[in-house]
Amino acid sequence: MNDNKHVVVTREGLQRMKEELEYKQTTEKMRVAEQLKVAISYGDLSENAEYDAAKNDQAVLEQRISELKQMIENAVVVDESKIRTDVVGFGSRVTLVDVNDPDEEEEVYTIVGTSESDPLGGKLSNESPVGAAVVGAHVGDVVSAVTPGGVRKLRVVDIAL
Repeated sequence: MNDNKHVVVTREGLQRMKEELEYKQTTEKMRVAEQLKVAISYGDLSENAEYDAAKNDQAVLEQRISELKQMIENAVVVDESKIRTDVVGFGSRVTLVDVNDPDEEEEVYTIVGTSESDPLGGKLSNESPVGAAVVGAHVGDVVSAVTPGGVRKLRVVDIAL
């Protein structure tokens, strides 16, 4: 991750990152240390698959801890008092409907940064195809989003906090 790249997050997103970092630095580190200790007790490390797996887990954990520290350090928390409801932007909760499928139910997403993205949880990255397409749109606008499944034409039904 680029050292100078700002990570735009909501206050809630920053808190989740801090909680994940705390969990990784405590609980997960202890779990991996115990895993290493057990693997070492099996002897000959040159042919010890458990040791190799534990070392790999440790490397993945340390990488994630490093990423989280960097994201937290470079976090820019969006000022929720400046979120507008007349245009879709970062932090907006937007209701969309697919204009080509009148039977489809409305979809509701909160526009967030990539570090908070969770489409199944209703959090859509402002850099995703749909997120990028709706940013700047107003209620009633129809936008086109080029997705892996093809072009989707979406109408903005509502914008809220």
